[in-house]
Amino acid sequence: MSSITSEELNYLVFRYLQESGLLHSAFVLGYEAGINKCNIDGNLVPPRALITFVQKGLQYLEMEANLTCQSDVDMDEDFSFLQPMDLITKDVCELRQMVKEKKKNLNGDRDKEIDVDRGHEIEHGRVKEKERLDREKERERDKERVENEKEPEKQHESHPDKEMLTVQEEKVNSKPEENGVLRGEKGPEPMDIATTSASQSFEIPNSDVTILEGHTSEVCACAWSPAGSLLASGSGDSTARIWTIADGTSNGGAQNGPLNVLVLKHVKGRTNEKSKDVTTLDWNGEGTLLATGSYDGQARIWSTNGDLKCTLSKHKGPIFSLKWNKKGDYLLTGSCDKTAIVWDVKTEEWKQQFEFHSGPTLDVDWRNNVSFATSSTDNMIYVCKIGENRPIKTFAGHQGEVNCVKWDPTGSLLASCSDDVTAKIWNMKQDKYVHDLREHSKEIYTIRWSPTGSGTNNPNQQLILASASFDSTVKLWDVELGKLLYSLNGHREPVYSLAFSPNGEYLASGSLDKSMHIWSLKEGKIVKTYTGNGGIFEVCWNKEGDKIAACFANHTVCVLDFRM
Repeated sequence: MSSITSEELNYLVFRYLQESGLLHSAFVLGYEAGINKCNIDGNLVPPRALITFVQKGLQYLEMEANLTCQSDVDMDEDFSFLQPMDLITKDVCELRQMVKEKKKNLNGDRDKEIDVDRGHEIEHGRVKEKERLDREKERERDKERVENEKEPEKQHESHPDKEMLTVQEEKVNSKPEENGVLRGEKGPEPMDIATTSASQSFEIPNSDVTILEGHTSEVCACAWSPAGSLLASGSGDSTARIWTIADGTSNGGAQNGPLNVLVLKHVKGRTNEKSKDVTTLDWNGEGTLLATGSYDGQARIWSTNGDLKCTLSKHKGPIFSLKWNKKGDYLLTGSCDKTAIVWDVKTEEWKQQFEFHSGPTLDVDWRNNVSFATSSTDNMIYVCKIGENRPIKTFAGHQGEVNCVKWDPTGSLLASCSDDVTAKIWNMKQDKYVHDLREHSKEIYTIRWSPTGSGTNNPNQQLILASASFDSTVKLWDVELGKLLYSLNGHREPVYSLAFSPNGEYLASGSLDKSMHIWSLKEGKIVKTYTGNGGIFEVCWNKEGDKIAACFANHTVCVLDFRM
């Protein structure tokens, strides 16, 4: 008898978590179960494999329970006598007893149905007879009309009045149920029609979309070079890619030729080795170096021509987050091993490891060139500084995993978001949060500050915080008052990514519902939208603000021309 091994089951659960968008859970399971060491070829495992496997198991149990009872009653289509929880919680003997009882009841119900059907037939006959009598009356009335037309002109003119009276009398005498509205009651109020979904007039045309093909697994990260037309993408296929995107408008269609892309392999030989998933990437400020973080716990630095400059190895678990400081001399990484490391890029060595968290480090973000914030599954946020052996600030207040931390453009305010359904704003002058933002109804996955206000290229515009949640909404916050400005309700599935346009006037959001919406911040509504063929994990604008990239679960990257 065939059986499934624990290694195979772990891999199926791992894939299920990835496909469901539960990336953090997938990483932790993969790390602790040693998925990277298993011999399973991920290319051979179809999507939804775990669900299919469980469904087939339930079907087998149901067939086994029904086999001895088939003579009692005819079986049709699927077996409908048992519920999934019955199959999971009861043994075959109990299931067979349930099937017998339900079939017995079914036979009784069928006898009742026969009686009801006979009653319906009798009633149907009465209705038919009534209709026949009505038709005869109608024919008699037609004869009277023909005779009345032969009456003198005066009588002919008065006939319409009689007819109107007849019609009015018929309406008065009609049954209360006629027309679906009870007499003396108003009909149903008009239904409110949702207007949050984008209309077709907002759809970005295919001529303005370039589809970049080449990755062989989901693409979970993308970033434009701050220097120009290079776009980087990172995938579960153990590669990052650097795409050269032509200036100006696109011609539409797919691009996968060798001239416009460099493939940065994170493993020698075959790809799709799960230990080498590229989980995060970031360009330095000059756009001359690309850093990638991988599931194998290593950070790698690449040149713009695709050469591997160095490999940074010290973490003992997958890297979840990775950021260059503004100066470009340090690289910061956060890992599932509960630590954050600052790397000296010039010497290619680690400068300091920060071991404060009691759970995996989920996100890191520089405050300035020497200090930064970290967040973790342990619900804590620490502000650290190079050379200091203890955090210079500790922020405690979240009641769930802290998924994301981001400093505002001046480095004075820190925003955080959590599985506890809140976002919070902190500053270095006090231990407690400044604002507690509580309008979402499910976990908040990410947050972004607008490039506006003091210290930005748009100093005369209001500083705004955007938050994206599993409740399918994006919310915009007034950070001075801690109040909700807009709730953007155009998506139907969890929203995973946000990006402000460089001029601060628009916000792009990407969701598992396969759509990317572009919102006007002045109006709080969708102005452009694009729907692809897979869930969207990240969106980003180029520095000119005329192109947006989105990376998809269906292995593609799309570049969209943006014009208003």
